[in-house]
Amino acid sequence: MFLGAIALIFLVPKEVWIWLGVIGVGVLGFYLLRTHLSKKPAQPAREPTLADLTRGSRQSFQPSAERATGSRPSSSLPDAAARRARSATERAGTSTDEFYSAPTAAHQPASSFSVPKAPDGFGDGRWVPPGESIHVAGVNLPGGMIYVGGRMRAPNGHTDPCLISGQMKVADVGNYRSRQMGYWPSYAEASPYERRAYLSWLSEGRCAPDCDIGYVFLFFYGLERRVIVDSRDDPSARQDWPKIAAELRRLLSIYGESHSFRRYAGELLSWIELEGSSGELYKQPVPDFPKTYELPLYLRLALGQAAVDRAPIPGELALAWLRLNPQTSLRTAATRCADEFGRLFIQRYHEEHGSGLVLPRNRTKLKFVYQAASSGLRGARITMGFDDIPDVTALTAPIKKLAEIANRCTDDLGSYSRLMGKDPSAAAGLEGRVLLPASLWPPAAQAKLQTLTAQMRDGRLSLTLQELVVALGGTKQAISRELVRALARALEGTGLGIEPHVLAGARIPKERDTVVLFSQPTTEASVGSGNEYRTAALTLQLAAAMAQADGDFNEREIAHLRAEIQGWSHLTPAEQSRLHAHLQFLTAEPPTLAALKKKLEEFSNMAKEKLAAFMASMAQSDGFVSPDEVKFLEKVYKALGVEPKRVFSDVHALGAGGAPISVAQAETQGFRLDAARIASLQEDTARVSALLSSIFVEEPAALATQTPDPEPDSEQDDDAFGPLGLDVEHSALLRLLLSRPEWTRSELEDAATDLDLMLDGALEQINEAAFDAFDEPLCEGDDPLTVNTELLEKIEA
Repeated sequence: MFLGAIALIFLVPKEVWIWLGVIGVGVLGFYLLRTHLSKKPAQPAREPTLADLTRGSRQSFQPSAERATGSRPSSSLPDAAARRARSATERAGTSTDEFYSAPTAAHQPASSFSVPKAPDGFGDGRWVPPGESIHVAGVNLPGGMIYVGGRMRAPNGHTDPCLISGQMKVADVGNYRSRQMGYWPSYAEASPYERRAYLSWLSEGRCAPDCDIGYVFLFFYGLERRVIVDSRDDPSARQDWPKIAAELRRLLSIYGESHSFRRYAGELLSWIELEGSSGELYKQPVPDFPKTYELPLYLRLALGQAAVDRAPIPGELALAWLRLNPQTSLRTAATRCADEFGRLFIQRYHEEHGSGLVLPRNRTKLKFVYQAASSGLRGARITMGFDDIPDVTALTAPIKKLAEIANRCTDDLGSYSRLMGKDPSAAAGLEGRVLLPASLWPPAAQAKLQTLTAQMRDGRLSLTLQELVVALGGTKQAISRELVRALARALEGTGLGIEPHVLAGARIPKERDTVVLFSQPTTEASVGSGNEYRTAALTLQLAAAMAQADGDFNEREIAHLRAEIQGWSHLTPAEQSRLHAHLQFLTAEPPTLAALKKKLEEFSNMAKEKLAAFMASMAQSDGFVSPDEVKFLEKVYKALGVEPKRVFSDVHALGAGGAPISVAQAETQGFRLDAARIASLQEDTARVSALLSSIFVEEPAALATQTPDPEPDSEQDDDAFGPLGLDVEHSALLRLLLSRPEWTRSELEDAATDLDLMLDGALEQINEAAFDAFDEPLCEGDDPLTVNTELLEKIEA
């Protein structure tokens, strides 16, 4: 048998013996190593591994049925009481899984070994508070307001898309300017390249304007979760809301051109503002909101409260309604000169509506369904109800009234807006200030204007154009024609007129020429454009030239002309006031006959005869007709086409009354008129007025001086925000429909009644428009009616 065994051993192949030898050596080595280790002293508890730090059960959230809502928001997010209890137990140090200290020897004092903190990006997901920095994948992320960790469930049960996990691979490079993110971005589902791009954008302060909007949304998802999810179960989360709201507004200032981001960020801002406010919102300052596809909920609630209380809408709230209403298309001046437009609109609003518009209490009720941006919140019903508050967006008449005021304001700001577009630096000086209504001038400029008006005597003040410009804060540089016209227009808005009447076509004065300021009600700013007034002004100009002929335009002659003005009863008091100012201007800047000849050409022969007679009466107003006045009268008669030889006889017939005098003597020595006769003529102004009254009504073509056409406004209205080409009423109903995914029949009937529409016909028209544009209907069903809110993205685009 022994020999047989030996024979069998020799029959075993060589390769088998080799393997058996390897196994034997291994077993022996393991035995020796174990024996050696068994002789080592006892070690304290081992250090936890990465698996230990990241091990744990995942949180699970399931959407539940929508709760009934009153005046407070509610959501169908799951109850997290159990999670909070577990977290509290762990923070208190009572977890059964916690490592604890163990003594190494009986005679030594106990020493503790704490569990190391999990690296950033591992362990349970946590909110990084505002202002805190954190490192992930070797990148410093300043500013906080993100979720970081190895695991965190969204309410829909999947990993929350906003969670930045350190367990995910990150590439060495990434470009956030390259469009790569999908429609529903998620950090967990992003590529390593995209993760690096996102971390780079965060590390650079979240401010690159050319960043792909997908990365902005990914960050927004975290803000949305903090407000909507965390704040429901953790009251301390609300402490972050003010900084979250500020961050949203900062992001909107950079990325607000994205319609989609503007809408979602605006809804989250509305949620924050409404949750943090109480009482009568229409009495409180209006927060800043972006203009989106629908009026912000905060404003809708404030306006609805005012309607219920029958309270007038304050000017600031009316302005916010106008600016943020999606159906309002404001002109360029309202956006380029936003501050000036806002102040002017509020002024005009109160001038027209007193303390403010009072809204009717319409039937459509206000309700808010929050449509989350994050895919982690899809399926969760988050609503906010407001009892019996009406939704004023179903009204169209009030916003039309506000739009009319806005159009008048933008008309008045058009010139200033154009200057702002061409030269913003010039708009800050007098050149820009005079293009504004005087009520918008800075306080210092208004004080200078009041100083000028205080210097008036008899409601008039003479000074040079240069002195006027300097007094209002200008410089001694050259004064352009445009500046003079703008200054005259601005002064009219303050109740001051200026002569010469440059806005009616008068010659633009030079820097050293005299101008006259005078009191003029703003309602009479158009005075001076009528033919009767212009004829009277031409008469004064001829009389001033006549009086200046002897080199002495004296007070007696001026008083005579003022009496004539008062006697022209067919003129209005405002026209007489401007003529008095025009006369004061003529005493300093008398015209020449050559300058007046062209204006006289179109008078009828009868009118010319009467004007000649008036000039003759003017010549004798101071009681003495000088040889120079006789010669000037002859020139006037000749310019009027009247025989010059009649000058002597006309003047003598009007007032000589004494012994006859020859024409030659009159031309060389002049002649003195009868004083009693002159006094009688000066008192009988009604006779002279009658003499000229027929001239004023003839409306000579030459005197119909055309006012320069206003500068065309090249700034046309922005494109209307009306979707799908619908009219105002159907557009308003469309926006209401898109504000929530489901409506009852009764709710829609109330909305249609407020808009004066037939519900079924309106829905059919809206669906036809949606079919034409997107080949699918906007709404389906009858009661309830389901709205395809996904079309909102397409309509906004």
